[in-house]
Amino acid sequence: EVQLQASGGGLVQAGGSLRVSCAAAGFSFGRYAVGWFRQAPGKEQEKVSCVNNIDGRTYYADSVKGRFTISGDLNKDTVLLQMTSLKSEDTAVYYCALSYSCDFPKALHWGQGTQVTVSS
Repeated sequence: EVQLQASGGGLVQAGGSLRVSCAAAGFSFGRYAVGWFRQAPGKEQEKVSCVNNIDGRTYYADSVKGRFTISGDLNKDTVLLQMTSLKSEDTAVYYCALSYSCDFPKALHWGQGTQVTVSS
């Protein structure tokens, strides 16, 4: 069974750090691009970051550049998003998803999401 699991969310104070993880089961991350998206009430869904495990390309939204870092351990089929200098605006449910490239021409699968709450 193919499964994509997001975890690591929680409550953190503004200016703090948090790491969320995306783990794959039943398939190999090496064949896909893995993206992090976030959705907050009243806001449009935003593509936060992405790593293309096929060609190594990465993507960061302007809103998180310099603060978030995406990395992967393909041997463990895990993609990490290290979030630092967190702001209240970062509060959202964070989802990881699969596609063929970081342009996300098609989202093949979505994880269940993990809640990140930044308190001010």
